[in-house]
Amino acid sequence: MSHELLRIGVVTCFLALCVAGGLSSAGAARDAELPQACYLFSSFRGNGEDGLHLAWSPDGLKWTALNGDRSFVRPEVGKEKLMRDPCLLQGPDGTFHLVWTDSWTDRTIGFARSRDLLHWSPQQAIPVMKDEPTARNCWAPELVYDAGKRHFLIFWATTIPGRFPDTENTAEENYNHRIYCTTTRDFTTFTPTRLFYDGGFNVIDATILKDGRWHYLFVKDETLKPVVKKHLRVARSKRLEGPYTDLSEPFTESWGEGPSAIKIGGDYYVYYDSYRKHTYGAMRSKDLVTWEDVSSQTSFPPGVRHGTVLRVHRDVIRRLLGGAGQSGSRSE
Repeated sequence: MSHELLRIGVVTCFLALCVAGGLSSAGAARDAELPQACYLFSSFRGNGEDGLHLAWSPDGLKWTALNGDRSFVRPEVGKEKLMRDPCLLQGPDGTFHLVWTDSWTDRTIGFARSRDLLHWSPQQAIPVMKDEPTARNCWAPELVYDAGKRHFLIFWATTIPGRFPDTENTAEENYNHRIYCTTTRDFTTFTPTRLFYDGGFNVIDATILKDGRWHYLFVKDETLKPVVKKHLRVARSKRLEGPYTDLSEPFTESWGEGPSAIKIGGDYYVYYDSYRKHTYGAMRSKDLVTWEDVSSQTSFPPGVRHGTVLRVHRDVIRRLLGGAGQSGSRSE
């Protein structure tokens, strides 16, 4: 047998083994290029009309849109059928859970789940503020899983007129938010809604990062009057459900919102929507006290709005890279 025929035979056998194992040669190469831990970023575009957008990154700095930056699932619930501020969390069994703002002026939040981010469950409008008939809104819900108690904590911002008179008239349109919460094991039954965080100021866009024995709560101070704040701050607690204290000084400029935090190596990153500049910002810290603006070191798909970051196994990204072109609002 000639050397050329022998080479062809070896290559043919290798490709046959790849196909038998469910991998193409291109897929094998792609696997080799992906780090074991990758990062996924959820976001929306415009006013949230077209639904969930996803991007991925190998390092938390350079982000690439998935599915041609087309929506993975379109909103179907809520008064205005929007999908703003999508928060994506992977539960302990690998299922992805998604909550979002379904309307500017409703007392519900949207919810759906997916095993693969391509096929989605029927959507729910969870009536988290059903017992507060004067509540004006439910904005920017987020999810955290409490492994000790084996339930999910859901929290969001709501204005209830007259509830906090000391900070009335400090923001646009008389909004006066505080952070509320509920817990659930199955997204069917929920504990009674309660106040989660009141720092004594108008607050929206809360997110939590757990690191060691501490839980860190990042929030936006929504104060507009008498002095513009509109910046991000962080408090901490040894308990997931608080109380959160030791509120920091602001670590971003004004007019930033929608923080999402993650620790990569020895660095903390907080990504945020610099909405007046129509860009996305990023701050980095080693101690959550001294911060460095690293926005110039990051790149996001155009038009990214208020999303969340999570660490995922490379198999998740590989599946999305291979199958995202078939995504949509299909039911599981």
